[in-house]
Amino acid sequence: MKIAQKVAIVTGGGGGIGGALAAQLASGGARVVVADIDAAGAASVADAINSRTPGAAVSAGGDVADEKVIASLISQAEREFGSVDLYFANAGVMGDMGLGITEDMWSTMIDVNVRAHIRAAKLLVPGWVERGEGYFISTASAAGLLSQVGSAAYSVSKHAAVAFAEWLSITYGDQGVRVSCLCPMGVDTKLLYAGESTEDPIGRAATGAVLAAGDVLKPAECAQIVLAAIEAEEFLILPHKNVLDMWRQKSADYDRWLRGMRRYQASLLAGTRY
Repeated sequence: MKIAQKVAIVTGGGGGIGGALAAQLASGGARVVVADIDAAGAASVADAINSRTPGAAVSAGGDVADEKVIASLISQAEREFGSVDLYFANAGVMGDMGLGITEDMWSTMIDVNVRAHIRAAKLLVPGWVERGEGYFISTASAAGLLSQVGSAAYSVSKHAAVAFAEWLSITYGDQGVRVSCLCPMGVDTKLLYAGESTEDPIGRAATGAVLAAGDVLKPAECAQIVLAAIEAEEFLILPHKNVLDMWRQKSADYDRWLRGMRRYQASLLAGTRY
C-alpha cells in the first residue's frame, strides 16, 4: 500500500517507535492521528509533525486498550481527515518480571499488548471489508517468536499478538485487508531499558538478553523498515534479520533451543554476557 494521501492512526505514538512511525508517515504524505496514554507526549509529536507539514497530524490522549477510546480515535480520524486507512496497534507495556506478577498486571499487559489489537480490529475490519481496502499493523516483538528472558507476561502477550495478526491475515487477506506484524528485537526506547530499573536480577537479564543479541536500532531506522514493508505488503517485519535465523533454529529443534535459552539465561544472571 502506498501511504501518500492515506490516513493512519498510530497508538503509542508519543515517542519511541510510534513517534517515529507517525513522523515518517507524515513525511510520506499521510495524515496521522497520534494517540498515546501520555497526552502531552502525543501532542508534542503531532506539533513537531505539523511544524514540518502543517495540518498533517492531530493528537489524542487515552488508554488505547479501552474500546471507547479506540472508537473515539476512529471518529476523530474520520472527522479530521475523512477515513481510517491504516491502524498501527503499536502501544505496548513490559510490566514486572517472573511469576510474581499480580493479576492486575497480567490483565493490563494482556489488555494493552493483545486485546487492544482485537478491539481495534473489531471496529475497523468490517468497514474495510465493505470498501475492499484497509491495513492493520500489529507491533509485537521478537519475543512473540522467540520468548523473552525474564517476563512471562510480555512473552505470552506478544505471542498472542503475533497469532492474532496471523489470524486476521488468513481470515480477511482475500477481502482487501492487509496485515503486517512487526517483531523487532532491540530498539532504543524506554521499553528496552525497563528491566534495568528493577532490583530483580531477572529484570536486568531481560534487558541484557536483548542488548547482547544484536544491534540496537534507532526508532527512525525501525520506522523506515516498517514503511518499506507496508509498501511491499509483507506480513512479517523483522528489522533485525538475525531473528529469522533464531526462529528457524527454534523450529528445527525445540528441545535444543530450550536448552540453549536456559544456558543463555544462566550466563546473563551470572554476569558473563552483560
